[in-house]
Amino acid sequence: MNKREELIKLYIIYKNLFTQKQQEYFEMYYFEDLSLTEIAENNSVSKTIIGKTISKVESKLTEYETKLNINKLYKELTKIKETTKDQKTKESLNKLIIE
Repeated sequence: MNKREELIKLYIIYKNLFTQKQQEYFEMYYFEDLSLTEIAENNSVSKTIIGKTISKVESKLTEYETKLNINKLYKELTKIKETTKDQKTKESLNKLIIE
């Protein structure tokens, strides 16, 4: 998985820990594929502010995952779900894992 995909997965998990503006800028950059210049122009702020905000979100995503390991746990639970033959275990894991 490349860095972009990993950051998007982490963002989906930790999104609510960011301000509205941080979410907007990150989503415009990663989900709408807008350039820093386009985001800056659309929001009447400098390109530097957009770049710093996105960098801060990226850094925080990595920090949150390092401390909380939610994505790592998700991957491990998914692997168990895919390999177990026990139907009750699969059903329990399906309730825990949001696809």
